[in-house]
Amino acid sequence: MAGRESVLALRKLTSSFRKFHRSDPLVQCLAPHFARSMATEAPLPTMSSELSDQTGLSMSSDSFLIDTTPSPQSTITPTPNSQSSESQVITTIYSWPTLEPLRFEMYPSNHLHIPLRRDILHRAVVYEGDKTRQGTASTKWRKDVHGSGRKVLPQKGTGRARAGDKKSPIRRGGGVAFGPHPRDFSTGLQRKVYDLAWRTALSYRYRRGELVVVDNKITIERHTGARLLTNIFEGNQWGSGFGRSTLVTSAYRERLFREMALVEMKRHGIVKDMFDVDVKDLLETGRIVIEKQALDTILKAHTSDLGAKNSMKRAAELVARARQASGVVEELEEFPETELRDEDLDDENLDESEEDEDFEGDGLSERARG
Repeated sequence: MAGRESVLALRKLTSSFRKFHRSDPLVQCLAPHFARSMATEAPLPTMSSELSDQTGLSMSSDSFLIDTTPSPQSTITPTPNSQSSESQVITTIYSWPTLEPLRFEMYPSNHLHIPLRRDILHRAVVYEGDKTRQGTASTKWRKDVHGSGRKVLPQKGTGRARAGDKKSPIRRGGGVAFGPHPRDFSTGLQRKVYDLAWRTALSYRYRRGELVVVDNKITIERHTGARLLTNIFEGNQWGSGFGRSTLVTSAYRERLFREMALVEMKRHGIVKDMFDVDVKDLLETGRIVIEKQALDTILKAHTSDLGAKNSMKRAAELVARARQASGVVEELEEFPETELRDEDLDDENLDESEEDEDFEGDGLSERARG
């Protein structure tokens, strides 16, 4: 009986202590309970004293605990600059041919940091391959062979096999049974999908560190030739033993293309201008060495899937302007002291009188031209 009474008294004491613990606000504040709702996060109770607000510490009955709940004053809100920096990526710009880092350039993440889509790249490569097929194979069918349609042998009475006319495919000089005719192998692909494939290929190279952006023009001196290119490829580990490289220029440069066409240079890489390069070329070799002007033109010309207005018209204008600028620049290569101005690239600034003078200097009159 004594033991039972002592147990009952202990239970009453425990229940009274629990009631006191729940009713006293000071105890509730000093002894936080780590309760978390199943639907929403429940904030941890903190002390309302000035000490807890200044130091960020909360007291319990046993020890001091660090309050992990951020105060409204200490909440860090992202600024517009930080948001814009998250949507951009940094690209190192190098100098040619020393490949010395010059500066950093910022590019939008939807240009050079797109997730890899193998299906999009596959569709683009198949589309380009089908479009480049000539489809000029031509044969003469039975109806195309010149000759008479008279039956060679009678149908019966000769004891030989039945035979038709001499244009039969089984006879010498006859037509081909269902041979190829000229046809168009090109397949269709949405413009937005193709533009996405371009930026996906460049993003794949960028993430792997295989996209080298050069600030100035990729050229070689007149007396260096293939020797300089060989030293560049071997010194930077761009050659045949390291996956080869693709050089992308903003215009056609005869000396560079002629040297890269040599047999000893083909094993190191290939060179293409931005009008001749395609998605397959960006994925074929180990790395891409591209001029900044060419990269900017390619990115601006393939943004139709980003919701840009009149993107196709804008792309055509950019390509036409780049072609015109490349032609003017190539003419001025022999005169380094001559500066290329914006007025030289504007068609609207060409005077009709200047055109007439050019034709008169060649000895051609306007009537002769007509």
